[in-house]
Amino acid sequence: MKRLHMGLAGIASALALSVASGPVWAQAYPAKPVRIIVPFGAGGGTDIQGRLLAQKFQTSMGQNFLVENRAGASGLIGAEFVARAPADGYNILFTTASLAVNVQLYAKRLKFDPVNDLEPVSWVSSVPLVLTLHPSVPAKNLKEFVTLAKKPGGNMIAAHNGAGTTSHLSVEMLKLFGGAKVTPVPYKGGGPAMVAQISGESDFTFATALAVQPFTKTGKVRPIAVTTAKKSSAFPDLPTMTSMFPEFEADNWYAMFLAKGTSKDIIAKVNAEIIKALKAPDLNDFIRKEGGEPVGSTPEELAAYFKRENAKYAKVIKAANVIAD
Repeated sequence: MKRLHMGLAGIASALALSVASGPVWAQAYPAKPVRIIVPFGAGGGTDIQGRLLAQKFQTSMGQNFLVENRAGASGLIGAEFVARAPADGYNILFTTASLAVNVQLYAKRLKFDPVNDLEPVSWVSSVPLVLTLHPSVPAKNLKEFVTLAKKPGGNMIAAHNGAGTTSHLSVEMLKLFGGAKVTPVPYKGGGPAMVAQISGESDFTFATALAVQPFTKTGKVRPIAVTTAKKSSAFPDLPTMTSMFPEFEADNWYAMFLAKGTSKDIIAKVNAEIIKALKAPDLNDFIRKEGGEPVGSTPEELAAYFKRENAKYAKVIKAANVIAD
């Protein structure tokens, strides 16, 4: 009987240990270095934000967080790498709104499903696009511009950053939701598109707040609206496009994802660290200097937003018959 009693006690101890091991394991995360995968080249806004977040995580959690740039295919190479990585929390994707766009643009070529193969963790920040006019355009505000752009026989030239970019799709949304008569003209990136705007090659463009700010101060362009649902602290006097067109929302958002199946405890821990990091002055200041807003969200909020973004861009890309370069 004594031996049987000891055996049962041992079994009970083992069961107790196994029950406790799940939470203990999650609490121990991270037990080794973690990679933050940035699917674009070094030095850009995504990369810098990713590195600032890595520093905050490292200080807070006492483990190395290493940024690894896996650029290519408009951010899809890095996203696929994380989607196929073990669901253990040691590979975190830090990406942008391009993920929602490229789900639609490259649907036939994708080898993974960004919606179903990734776990949303948190929305990090949001940078608006600013609708800017060349000074020669005789419109002083959004209402006047839309009226002008809809005139029969009118055909404004819109410079944008390349096929499938948020800059381009914002032009297409103006056509789709606002009935504007517009000819979109692609340029090789935001810099050349802004040069075209300043020189008068184009009548208007949708550009990032950071790109626009220097030229609004000198009067070389006239900002009249922002594309985010809420007003921008960088341009507090400008109305939103949604004030005229409820469906017109576009921004360069930044967010973190993990591989599908990652423990909810790990997702919750990374989420909490993001929210904490966004309160740090240096990260907060960098985002605002980029013309953006720190956000932070629950995983569920990001999941819902990501699905809405996919549906929105699918509608715009189909209506405009957008084909990737």
